[in-house]
Amino acid sequence: MDLFFISLGIILAGGFFPLFLKRQFLWMKAVSVFGIATGCLLGLIDAGRHLAISGNLYASFDYLSAFSLFFTIDSLAAFFLVAIFFVSFLAVIYGFHYMDKPEKAARTAVNFFFFSLLIISMALVVCAGNMITFMLAWEIMSLSSFFLVIYDHQKPENRMAGYLYFVFSHVGAMFIFSAFGLMYGFSGSFGFEGAAALPEPVKLIVFVLAFIGFGSKAGVFPFHVWLPHAHPAAPSHISAVMSGVMIKTGIYGIMRMYSVLGSHTMIFGEIVLVAGMVSGILGVVYALGQHDLKRLLAYHSVENIGIILIGLGLGMIGVAAGQPVMAVLGFAGGLLHVLNHSIFKSLLFMGAGMVIRKTGTSAIDALGGLIKNMKITGITFLIGSLAISGLPPFNGFVSEFFIYMGGFRGVALDRTAFAFSLLGIISLAVIGGLALACFSKVVGVVFQGEPRSVAAENVDEKGPAMLFPMLVLAGACILIGVYPKIFILMAVKGVASLELGYGRIPLDHFIELTGNITRAASIFFGVFLLVLALRTLLYRGKTITRSGTWGCGFTQPTVKMQYTGSSYAASILEFFKPVAPLNEDHPAIQGRFPAKTHYHSHVHDIAERYMGSIIVRPVQWVFDQLRWIQHGDIHLYIGYILLAIVVLLFFV
Repeated sequence: MDLFFISLGIILAGGFFPLFLKRQFLWMKAVSVFGIATGCLLGLIDAGRHLAISGNLYASFDYLSAFSLFFTIDSLAAFFLVAIFFVSFLAVIYGFHYMDKPEKAARTAVNFFFFSLLIISMALVVCAGNMITFMLAWEIMSLSSFFLVIYDHQKPENRMAGYLYFVFSHVGAMFIFSAFGLMYGFSGSFGFEGAAALPEPVKLIVFVLAFIGFGSKAGVFPFHVWLPHAHPAAPSHISAVMSGVMIKTGIYGIMRMYSVLGSHTMIFGEIVLVAGMVSGILGVVYALGQHDLKRLLAYHSVENIGIILIGLGLGMIGVAAGQPVMAVLGFAGGLLHVLNHSIFKSLLFMGAGMVIRKTGTSAIDALGGLIKNMKITGITFLIGSLAISGLPPFNGFVSEFFIYMGGFRGVALDRTAFAFSLLGIISLAVIGGLALACFSKVVGVVFQGEPRSVAAENVDEKGPAMLFPMLVLAGACILIGVYPKIFILMAVKGVASLELGYGRIPLDHFIELTGNITRAASIFFGVFLLVLALRTLLYRGKTITRSGTWGCGFTQPTVKMQYTGSSYAASILEFFKPVAPLNEDHPAIQGRFPAKTHYHSHVHDIAERYMGSIIVRPVQWVFDQLRWIQHGDIHLYIGYILLAIVVLLFFV
């Protein structure tokens, strides 16, 4: 593991030394980007090497002369490390031109420092070998990402987003800590190896506690409330990392906890599958109703976490039913979607960042016609949109295809497994259709048509450090979609380290499926290139004229006649009104010469609405009643500490 720790040291140096170079803005950014990118590249190479070889690697360090910090890299950890280092490598390059305000030099230097800590802590989380190591890395990850969220802390809404994220991060950590506490209470060890010996009822309690804690970080409904606030507040390349890889540490925690408990009962799969179906459908429904580009993408993170959980849930049901092919299809599809989502969601956030940086607004209905002047951004964003919608021949289709196959295997089972598998298939189909509707809205309103405001006119896409990562990520969407064999085998190997007891993994079945996907994608691109070549050949030497499209009888069409995001999604949102309440502000038009009117709509997140009234406000009231404890008298504070020690002595 020497190269792994060397890469983390280089990343830390890349974030630390620029703190002393804030007076030389360009040098500060260059040193940060070079150091962090170099460390990520070394870490990516090392993770790929670990994924290629067999066996686990271990390292241990003493902590405070009382505990041991234990690290291990198996194939599952290596798979997550590939996603972490790959996305972070591209994100820090993107940040060179994105962070372009010299007047914020000190703030930018601090941002790069906490960015380096976030990358390091994410890597340590997936390599943690015991509870102490895991919780220490988890807390560093939560704190560093909090400071990244409040980068623009002068805005009240950003401070509120940071506060909300901070609260949910630590409430989730309390649930994880409770799960670990139960494990330690029964096993007497901080290691994970004793969890398999827990009584079965205790295993269920531990799994539910851990699922709530990890689900809060992953953005599982209804613990996702922080996510649509935090992602729009953070800089776009930070949003790409948080959405692309940081929330996946919650998925890692769920998979790892399921593995160490060793209880392969049907109830675990049912819990995960139901949570995935609800998160996937409601996440994309709420995304449809958003008017802010980054907030819309944030809700799609909830949707894709739901897709991943559907895959994992089907895999757990396959293990419980003794169906190894179904289990591997579900787990491998879900794990591959972890990588795929990290790629296309990072691409979409970077595309949104380019749009916001050049136009100065993230309001969808204030944009339009951007693809005329931002061709690379528009095309790469379109590729990301097709990938996230699960359409072939892009990477999102491959992972969802394997999850579908796992679900169809489950349909052949009886009773409960049949019902849950069928619900998983239907949910995936609904999610895919709604995602396609949502991104046809985004691409159509933001990039096509005519500019709806002055901000969308005369824009450019200068900034090669921002364009390069987007091109690489778009290429990765196509590469995995056309040649998925090596990537699905990586996912299968990652699942194999969980040792779920289903015996030898039937790889021949996967190789045959990936071969069919490659052949179909090759035929598609062959036909596409042939049509493109014929068009170029047939139109060569001919005069091509440009004119306006048919205006449906209007001689002077204006941008007001174009679809808005609200009008495009109105009929779909009307269907889901019971779970997505819609508030509309539209004064009635009156009189022969009506005054200027307006229309505004807002979709309410039912989790955010009812969690505030049922949980947040009562908790705030309780703590308001306890304000008398905080009185500023140091003598009484010392008394509190002594009282706590005396009480604890009765239990030790």
